[in-house]
Amino acid sequence: MARSVTLLGSALAGLLAAASPALAQSAIDLDQLTATQAAADLCAGKITSKALTSAALARAKARPELNAFITLDEAGAMKAAAAFDAGRKKGSCKPLGGVPIVIKDNIEVAGLPSSAGTPALKNFVPKTDAPVAAKLRAAGAIIIGKTNMHELAFGISGFNAGFKTGAEPGVRNAYDATKIAGGSSSGTGAAVGARIVTAGLGSDTGGSVRVPCALNGCAALRPTVGRYPQAGIAPISHTRDTAGPMASTMADVAALDRIIAGGGAIQPAELKKVRIGVEKTTLANLDGDTEAAFRAALDKLKASGVTVVDIEMPKLAELNGQVGFPLALYEAYDDMVAYLRKTGTGVSIESLAKEIASSDVKGTYDGLVIPRKLPGPDNTVADAKPAYDAAMKTARPALQALYRDTFAKNKLDAIAFPTVPKVAIASNPDSSSLANFLLFIQNTDPGSNAGVPGIQLPIALGASSKLPVGLELDGPAGSDRKLLAIGMAMEKLFGRLSPPSH
Repeated sequence: MARSVTLLGSALAGLLAAASPALAQSAIDLDQLTATQAAADLCAGKITSKALTSAALARAKARPELNAFITLDEAGAMKAAAAFDAGRKKGSCKPLGGVPIVIKDNIEVAGLPSSAGTPALKNFVPKTDAPVAAKLRAAGAIIIGKTNMHELAFGISGFNAGFKTGAEPGVRNAYDATKIAGGSSSGTGAAVGARIVTAGLGSDTGGSVRVPCALNGCAALRPTVGRYPQAGIAPISHTRDTAGPMASTMADVAALDRIIAGGGAIQPAELKKVRIGVEKTTLANLDGDTEAAFRAALDKLKASGVTVVDIEMPKLAELNGQVGFPLALYEAYDDMVAYLRKTGTGVSIESLAKEIASSDVKGTYDGLVIPRKLPGPDNTVADAKPAYDAAMKTARPALQALYRDTFAKNKLDAIAFPTVPKVAIASNPDSSSLANFLLFIQNTDPGSNAGVPGIQLPIALGASSKLPVGLELDGPAGSDRKLLAIGMAMEKLFGRLSPPSH
């Protein structure tokens, strides 16, 4: 009987789609839809792209308080959706054919402003797509808009004073609009978490796709550095930066990865053959909800046959500290100067810095990036070049060797830890403090600096907070597809989080 009802519902959705996109919109359950399911339903003619895109746009406009978007391209998206529908009738289907997605505003999309979340670039409209965006568009995706972000990608809160659609600034959490969405890919995380779209793109330097997905209940991949092209993305650090897919499920993330990086379909791993390590320093500073959810997740994994072992990574924090800020703050100057020159915006890095709207980012640019300095002891600063040279020559290779040796010695497929130590905190200017920044990248930063891949999985809503909690798996360099396979298997075990209330 249940199967008959499902088939009847699918048939009805198809008839509604053919008759009236407006009626079909009500038959689309955005709360449960995934990107892969949407692509299949669109290809089969069960729904139209016009109906799905219209539903996504309507939900985006219904949540202005999230400040998730800098640009919402309603006309362009509906035109592309109509073109897909016309083409589908001719038997044309692509991997993301007709599926609405969003793109972080530091990733160039032809014909739409690409501000990187900063006022000086708000009128920069690129003529071509960044390669990562071009891949998704070529796969049939409908880009409905550019998402808000922590200004210039320099932060974890998403509290951007320069752009807002709601009454108060700051990209807000999909589950509680008084809380942060995380950063720096804040708007993409909020849009996917709020079930506005099923997938999107962010970028990640030290946690910027994983932190927002942990806080908003979505899945993400930070790929091995170099797996995706960096061109057409406003940079922080060429050594650390990468684009990353963010989506409703790990299967959707795997689908986006295949489109961008190539390769065949990925099947879920056999959990009984998976071996993961847990390093005790990643369990520091946890709030009650996060600790309880992580412990429960480990218990579920063990019960499903996953081998979980305790590991030690001596000097992990020390090595990471010698790499993180020296790379990001030193490379940020040269990489941004080169980007501004290449894009032909006519904006200098000095004029860019002058217009920065967010106080935390302005302080970083004025005090460290522009003068080429690093924070020193007792509120002093020091020249960045010696520390950068030492990081590239000694500390980063040592950090990478530590990861390689840890994976090899312990025969690990991955290292597991809470993606962030706490659920989302209150959204206000104080949420962008240095203390909060260091806290929220505590676990995501080391793997970023080593250049290894990491996936973020939603595992629970906190028992007391009812806010999402995430688990990350970091794997050896180049093990992206294996990590995705493990994530897909774990996703079946944990299930999908309940959607936010509307």
